[in-house]
Amino acid sequence: MVRAGLTAERVTTAGAEVADEVGFEQVTMARVARRLGVKDASLYAHVRNLQDLRGRIALLAADEKTLRIAEATAGRAGKDALLAFADTWRAYAHRHPGRYAATQTPIEIDPELAARAPGPRRAVELTYGMLRGYGLTEPDLTDAVRLLRSTFHGFVALEAAGGFAHERTPQESWDRSLDALHTLLEHWPSAREGGSA
Repeated sequence: MVRAGLTAERVTTAGAEVADEVGFEQVTMARVARRLGVKDASLYAHVRNLQDLRGRIALLAADEKTLRIAEATAGRAGKDALLAFADTWRAYAHRHPGRYAATQTPIEIDPELAARAPGPRRAVELTYGMLRGYGLTEPDLTDAVRLLRSTFHGFVALEAAGGFAHERTPQESWDRSLDALHTLLEHWPSAREGGSA
């Protein structure tokens, strides 16, 4: 019954597939074992426990999403980069809802694993790099990063929950939201220009 070649990577990928099918919070060792055609106990030779598996899924998803965003934004700047970044973010959330949820869920991740995972660091670099194209510097950069993340995640979370029941399509609102974000980023009010103290 045990499949040859079981590794931590294979277990993680199987966990990510289960997450996309039934939801990240519904991932269990038993479900992953069934998917792989092995006994639950076989998994513990490769991952410590469910929390370890969930952390690995989160890192895998962060790597995948970041790689797609990097490919989509390569050689682009300004509005072109913003649109490519945002559309790729949303497409990943649609295509991989469980994995995407893993990237947005606070999880205690093994520090050694986290240190070796390029996705989270690269995501920060890509986001800050794109926003520097708008001429932003600190502390405005950090505020703009938080605004983008809030907007993208808020939109896709509401969309996934069926929160946009109006006759206007979510795509139309998404496009206009990105237009508005671009305009805001081009005219970002400096923290020194009367922002809150």
